[in-house]
Amino acid sequence: MEIKVRRTAPLETKTACLVFGIWEEGFADPLIKELDHKMIELFKTHFELINTHFKDTFITLFNGGVAELLLTDYDDLLNCDIDIIAQPPGKKLQSINLLSGGEKALTAIALLFAILKTKPSPFCILDEIEAALDDVNVYRFAAFIKEYAEKSQFVVITHRKGTMEIADTLYGVTMEEYGISKILSVKLEDVEEKFN
Repeated sequence: MEIKVRRTAPLETKTACLVFGIWEEGFADPLIKELDHKMIELFKTHFELINTHFKDTFITLFNGGVAELLLTDYDDLLNCDIDIIAQPPGKKLQSINLLSGGEKALTAIALLFAILKTKPSPFCILDEIEAALDDVNVYRFAAFIKEYAEKSQFVVITHRKGTMEIADTLYGVTMEEYGISKILSVKLEDVEEKFN
């Protein structure tokens, strides 16, 4: 069997060689170096954007404070760890591991929304993301997500009253009879009109 590879583009040629088993020692080294270089550049760019958005989102969610993402090894960006440093208002600067459960959750929410600001998604599902927050922070989170909902749609699974209050539509599951679940939905806009 004879295989002819036309040289229209270097990547197509390399791919064809790999697919058809034409392999020489060291053949892929330049390709791997090129891919590593592109991944490092993309990582640097996106890491800086996420870090900037993280700082801003943290300040918004905590009503102040300081936060930052730090790389542990700038010489090996693709394999190093990322440290999350956070300082809620009135506290000293520390690793996320030393924060309370609610502070960790709110910091994680800030990081999630920093990533969403960098790479927006039209649709997000959040499953009890605010469960560890106290009531004050639940309302702060709810206000934040309500504002962000102008850019994305959210399905939020929650048991928290503060989050439910900002929803456009609520869906609930009830069990009127043992073993038989029933799904209920309420558009809060309709309820508001009915009572006004």
